[in-house]
Amino acid sequence: METVVQLLISGVLLGGVYALGAMGLNLIFGVAKVVNFAHGEFLMIGMYAAYWLWTLTGINPYWGSPLIFAGGAVLGLVFYQGLIRYTIYKTEMTQVFATLGVGIVLQNVALMAFSADYLTVKILPPQRESLPLFGAYVSTTRLVSFLFAVAAMGGTLLFIKRTYLGKAIEAVSQDLSAARLVGINVNRVLSVAFALGIGLTVLAGGVLIPSFYAFPSVGSSFVLISFVVVVLGGLGNVAGTVAGGLILGLIETVVGFFEPDLKEATHFVLLIVLLACLPNGLFGVKGAEKEGLK
Repeated sequence: METVVQLLISGVLLGGVYALGAMGLNLIFGVAKVVNFAHGEFLMIGMYAAYWLWTLTGINPYWGSPLIFAGGAVLGLVFYQGLIRYTIYKTEMTQVFATLGVGIVLQNVALMAFSADYLTVKILPPQRESLPLFGAYVSTTRLVSFLFAVAAMGGTLLFIKRTYLGKAIEAVSQDLSAARLVGINVNRVLSVAFALGIGLTVLAGGVLIPSFYAFPSVGSSFVLISFVVVVLGGLGNVAGTVAGGLILGLIETVVGFFEPDLKEATHFVLLIVLLACLPNGLFGVKGAEKEGLK
């Protein structure tokens, strides 16, 4: 029974962080219909930003999370205004190559700036790295990261559902042309969506670094995880991302417990099965035609 509780808690904690990492990707796709292939590299930037903050000022990533999010939001705004707004009405392949190119550039900049060293932030002494919870022992940093993920995702959903800008984001995600006709400033809404989406992604990297290592290609593994979460929860369904992250976290934890060598393969297998059998995800509410995929 203790093993079951341990697996459940570990899976939920991991899934919550995965959901936060994927929420920015799904938010941007839901509003702009742009698949950001530089997503993993923005998460990497968050990890390095948190490492810098800790090394230069002694501020741990959790206390520095507002700064990390704000920096990520500015980066998202620059990303949209400097590149995406010129490709948003182009073909899907143009968007793919544009975002993929940005990802390659960011990865190489990180390699030149930090080399290929594995970096992390140790903010707790060894005796406090785990704590008892419901009869199981959990990683303290994973638990704190999960709580930050819950707060960030809850705040994002409240912003979308309760504010004028949030409702404008929903309107643009449903029908961009109709939103423009009723007087919504689409360019402004897309700017806010990218600022929020990239800000969340960079924040995810910041709260992940106490539990993971940062290195130039770390984004490659996380972008696959994010795509699985997004497809599982439903393309464009921000709330579904939360459920998708939790499901993936539980599956990965259980598979890793019984057969650690297959843990990484789980992502590929799950993605293939979902694309073949449930292309709209478990919680997708729109057909492929409405999403512009056909």
